[in-house]
Amino acid sequence: MRAIGFHTPQPITSPTALIDLELPVPEAHGRDLLVEVKAVSVNPVDTKVRRNFQPAGGEARILGYDAAGIVKAVGPDVSLFKPGDEVYYAGAIGRPGTNAEYHLVDERIVGRKPKSLSFAEAAALPLTAITAYEALFHRLRLDIPVPGAAPVVLITGGAGGVGSIAIQLVKQLTDFTVVATASRPETAAWAKSLGADHIIDHSKPLAEEYAALGIGAPGFVFSVTHSVQHRLDLAELIAPAGRICLIDDFAEGFDIMAFKGKAVSLHWEMMFSRPMFETSDMIEQHKLLNHVAELIDAGKIRTTLDTVLGPITAETLMKAHAIIESNRARGKIVLEGFPR
Repeated sequence: MRAIGFHTPQPITSPTALIDLELPVPEAHGRDLLVEVKAVSVNPVDTKVRRNFQPAGGEARILGYDAAGIVKAVGPDVSLFKPGDEVYYAGAIGRPGTNAEYHLVDERIVGRKPKSLSFAEAAALPLTAITAYEALFHRLRLDIPVPGAAPVVLITGGAGGVGSIAIQLVKQLTDFTVVATASRPETAAWAKSLGADHIIDHSKPLAEEYAALGIGAPGFVFSVTHSVQHRLDLAELIAPAGRICLIDDFAEGFDIMAFKGKAVSLHWEMMFSRPMFETSDMIEQHKLLNHVAELIDAGKIRTTLDTVLGPITAETLMKAHAIIESNRARGKIVLEGFPR
């Protein structure tokens, strides 16, 4: 089968940063599905692993954490799917990735593909949908109000992949007002089109930008990106006993002392944790992906797909990685179809 991977971490400007490979088709065992991959999307985690991870023993590392495709075979312990089912999922960080014609994935982290979406449209969703859903409802617990706080959720980086789905989930599943951040006219318009009630500029001091809205201190903050840069502003603007969820990485650490005075609780979201540790509630990802599919098919939320490239080759993937690393992507970049 065709696959794309790398042997050595390199900058995307290197002609061998990603390479085309020919590999045997894997076999499904246990609760695994063998999926024929039709489309994949590219996430910041793909570029981070490509730049920093050294595969052991000279083996190639196959990237890719989002896919939509068709189940071709199932392991003997599978009970949720059958061959022929159309699925979408984000995979597991400790296993070979989705940038391959055939891919193995545990059924407990797979959802049925939304019937109303193409494979490309569906592939844009899993990683960001899982991240946003878990952050909002499993970590921040929006169902438990913060006493005295304004009924507001602040989402930084509202036009990115995670922010784009988070805005929609809050608007469709809660009564909260959504304040999203964006710094360019096109990204502000994108976030607004997804349902954000207010847009503030994250290139300016967030506390001042938020205070100018005059809507009261938010009880919940989903800090998607540049959390170190915004740390003191977030501590200033959040309500006492508020809750903040982080997902970004910090090269120099993250000082939490600014949040102590208000007794703010900090939560981490890492959507790979459940499959990585095979937690007892791992099947929650299957359930939430099915819930997202229901919302999409009901017309309540939409795919965050922005750009489709093809075919799925090393050359095309390198173009997608370069766009992600420019930090100017809006929505999701999807690659569709392997060359014949």
